[in-house]
Amino acid sequence: MVSKKLSIFISKFQTVLKRVSKFIYQFIPFENNQIAYYKTMPKSIKSRVDRDEFEGTHKSTLEKPNLNGDRLNFYLLIILYIIQGIPVGLSGALPIILQSRKMVTYEDQAAFSISLWPYSLKLLWAPIVDALYVKTIGRRKCWLVPLQFLLGILILYMANNIEDWLPESGKPNLKILIIMFFVVNILSATQDIVVDGWALTMLKKKNVGYASTCNSVGVPFGMFLGSVCFTLLVSEQFNVTHFRAAPGAGGLISMKSYLYIYGFAILVITSIVGIFKKEKDSSLEDGCININVFQNYKLLWDILKLPRIRVLAIALMTTRIGFTATDSVSNLKLIDAGVSKDNIMIVTSALYIIKLIMPIFVSKFVTGPKPMSYFLKVTPFRLLWCTTYVILVYFTPSLIRKDGLVAVPTYYYFIMASVLITNDMLNFFMLLTLFAFFCRLSDPRFGGTYMTLFNTFFYLGFLLSNTVVLKLVDFSTFRKCSTNDQNSCSTPDLKNLCSANGGSCVISMDGYYIVVFISLIIGFIWYFVFRNIIKKYQSLSISHWMINIKRPVAQTATESCLMPA
Repeated sequence: MVSKKLSIFISKFQTVLKRVSKFIYQFIPFENNQIAYYKTMPKSIKSRVDRDEFEGTHKSTLEKPNLNGDRLNFYLLIILYIIQGIPVGLSGALPIILQSRKMVTYEDQAAFSISLWPYSLKLLWAPIVDALYVKTIGRRKCWLVPLQFLLGILILYMANNIEDWLPESGKPNLKILIIMFFVVNILSATQDIVVDGWALTMLKKKNVGYASTCNSVGVPFGMFLGSVCFTLLVSEQFNVTHFRAAPGAGGLISMKSYLYIYGFAILVITSIVGIFKKEKDSSLEDGCININVFQNYKLLWDILKLPRIRVLAIALMTTRIGFTATDSVSNLKLIDAGVSKDNIMIVTSALYIIKLIMPIFVSKFVTGPKPMSYFLKVTPFRLLWCTTYVILVYFTPSLIRKDGLVAVPTYYYFIMASVLITNDMLNFFMLLTLFAFFCRLSDPRFGGTYMTLFNTFFYLGFLLSNTVVLKLVDFSTFRKCSTNDQNSCSTPDLKNLCSANGGSCVISMDGYYIVVFISLIIGFIWYFVFRNIIKKYQSLSISHWMINIKRPVAQTATESCLMPA
């Protein structure tokens, strides 16, 4: 009886997953309409690309996708992307936890932000991962299995020591935390390269477009598990408030237990993949040529030599500067003021739902011929919306504190949620238009390499500015002792002296407002400098972004073979 009910439940669950995946996929276009691009090419470019070869290479992408026979591969890819997303979520959750415990300074936060850099630097070693492999094991599998085993073992090691590195009270061992998360993110970023590449051959040719669906569903869900779920599950305050636990009972689950579960899950899934999943030999497919590490780097260099790419790289690396201060520091300032990190995370969970639904309503703008026109229209509004964050941070202490005690009124949460959700909706819309712009600019023959390169420029610029902003906030914040104006509290000795005299170090000038103001000025300067350039770039035909390559006679290049994931 139980077995019958279980089989019925599994059948219904698979039906729901099928409908959800179809629903999401209909709003996610294929990376490029290759044949349409060919028709827009001038004769000088068409002479370099044979039409029959061009159409034949992508003929399978024009067939109607059908997941029959590919469902297990589809679900496996989602699981692998979830494994990849959890470390990103954990790297975003830890600064929130540290800030809520009053354990670190903004300079420490800047140091910890370096742990996320591997995701922006992975292009440096992506060609190596793509070109070197053990053929008998499988081009992607020979990387995936050892990478995930190392990741699982490292997570278990972290679980065994997390209580020593991050105690409930006292100074955390920030140095070892940065090193461990940096290494974890290197493994996770490399796994991303491998899974992106395997997705191109794991799915049938007509279903390759579903790879983007797996990514867009799996990674955000993994980030949700690693950030929102992790923060709330390990929070004692959340357990006491919502589950009426006794004070001192801890969270619903400890950090140690959470990491143990995640680590063992990685090892189990990797073992199953290693034993049961076979990788087909992509080198046997028609039109495939294997290129070595040098040729992979040469391909990247040829792209970088295009004059417009260099200008675009500068624009992408600076596009987020105007928003970085409010995006990176505002939540930390709210926590400093007394807002519960749990309530911020609850609002954040609503943002994930919005991100899942929002593409339905904005797809017509994103898939249009000029997506960056909408990006540029939204940019000044989002820059101005940053000021609402500043106003919220400024008035939060007076709104939530009464007689020195924190008492957050209900209306405050509506105000906070409105500011955060509106900001995130604008941000997500801009990201969608930006990625659509990347697709339109990419040389159809090397779309994956182009997309990875554009994403590297964009996220590297964001992470660099994020680290710099956190350091500047700490550098431009000035304090003084409440009992002695001459004491600047600039060193640990001066802080201890202030405490010994019965005083406390209070902020006399908050660097957050200075940095936000500077960021907004830079943001508007960026808008006026690059506005016309970007408008011009999106109007150019694909021929302006194509590169010359030398290929062997009687062999053709396919996206699956040439792409450093």
